[in-house]
Amino acid sequence: MRSRVVSAMLPLQIQADLMSSSVLFTRRGLLRLGGAAFAAATMPMPGTSQPASEPLRLRAALSRVHLAGVPENSSAVWAYNGGVPGPEIRVRQGEPIRVRAENGLAEETTVHWHGIRTPNAMDGVPHLTQAPIPAGGEFLYEFDAVDAGTFWYHPHQRSSEQVGRGLYGPLIIEEHDPIRVDRDLIWMLDDWRMTDAGEISDDFGNRHDAAHNGRVGNTVTINGTSPEPVAVRRGERVRLRLINAANARIFALDFGDLDPVIVALDGQPVTPHAPAEGIVVIGPAMRIDLVLDMAGHPGSRTTVRDVAYQGLEYDLVEVRYDEAPLRKTVPDWSLDLPANPLREPDIAAATRHKVVFNGGMMGQMMMGDDAASMMQQMRDGAMWFINGQAADGHVMDPLVSMALGTSHVFAMDNRTTWHHPIHLHGHSFRVIARNGEPTRYREWQDTVLVAPEETVEIAFVADNPGDWMFHCHILEHQAAGMMAVVRVGDGATGHRANL
Repeated sequence: MRSRVVSAMLPLQIQADLMSSSVLFTRRGLLRLGGAAFAAATMPMPGTSQPASEPLRLRAALSRVHLAGVPENSSAVWAYNGGVPGPEIRVRQGEPIRVRAENGLAEETTVHWHGIRTPNAMDGVPHLTQAPIPAGGEFLYEFDAVDAGTFWYHPHQRSSEQVGRGLYGPLIIEEHDPIRVDRDLIWMLDDWRMTDAGEISDDFGNRHDAAHNGRVGNTVTINGTSPEPVAVRRGERVRLRLINAANARIFALDFGDLDPVIVALDGQPVTPHAPAEGIVVIGPAMRIDLVLDMAGHPGSRTTVRDVAYQGLEYDLVEVRYDEAPLRKTVPDWSLDLPANPLREPDIAAATRHKVVFNGGMMGQMMMGDDAASMMQQMRDGAMWFINGQAADGHVMDPLVSMALGTSHVFAMDNRTTWHHPIHLHGHSFRVIARNGEPTRYREWQDTVLVAPEETVEIAFVADNPGDWMFHCHILEHQAAGMMAVVRVGDGATGHRANL
């Protein structure tokens, strides 16, 4: 059985090649669809309450942390307020959020509030919704916490490297009427490409990563460190929030004797249910809330394993029962979270849009009217395409323009050999079908994992005006072209018109 250092004996290029869609298996069979994940904290994360008057200070700068969990071996990172992850921001639904982002880096940056339905000017996309924050500069982000749930923040400027070096943190919006649990905990999962010297490898932006599965690391952390065993008590109920902060790694977690129940996806409540085949699958940028009832006997233990990639399975963390039980049996409290104020799309009246993903190594041959254009874009350095167009920076003509308040269905056809977690800014959408079959739970999400040769249909109301990013959240795929703009209403309401 492998340790938390993932297949260290394999060269990184071989690891990345193995982590293709063709080998995304577990012992229970092929995993093709997004699912859910385990969220818990092995150690307290620094919480930050939103002050009534002064904005929260969030400073991006160089720091050193103990990614491998060994005090004498720290690693150079880019971090918010000196730590990885950055500070936990936690407010109540409906409250204002005010964050003063300070840039202590030697390059430009921004902060994007992933999954939050902010006004367009607060979305943190450089050159589209705001000018990037210069080195030594700052920017005040102000918006209301419209939806309750589990969200996160990270840069959208050169994000494949800035996120890959450690710039991210959790954002938790508490419900006014939350489900009852004994503990509410977070795991931020990430992986790192580490050298033998214990530093992050500098090979960001290489073409091999971009054309294959993205930047896959050889060391996995939870909340920025190698996880120690998690102590639990019989009869305890835990709300476990998982955030996948990795550039490219998909996690598929096997909980052994534990029985997780999914209660929210990407911050949005879902009908409580067990994960398919008992395996919890979560792609980059996705969040999943679980309820976990601790029903084991005092002194017993179980191991949570990541089984996403055949031949690369490893033990992630051990769960140990304390000798002193909390209760004889787990409580029978409701698992139903209150709904967020999302507008239901009118599927019958919705305008349908075909969205085709092409590119990458080992993908389908490019045919049709866009083939010549895509070949020329590849000669110019592009690798990934949405409807035949590769993004060149953040400013581009809209892929789709939609009248404010109208319903839309995107039929997203993945014609590549790789999974793509597709994220739409400023909106949540219902996942209504996969390969023509209606989804069981019609889950609300903002990032959906699309498997190779799969078509996923999403539906939403275009009710947040502005120009919004639409992209793959494997950050190397985004940087190599898999990114577009969706226009709602008359266009940008942020900074783009003033650039």
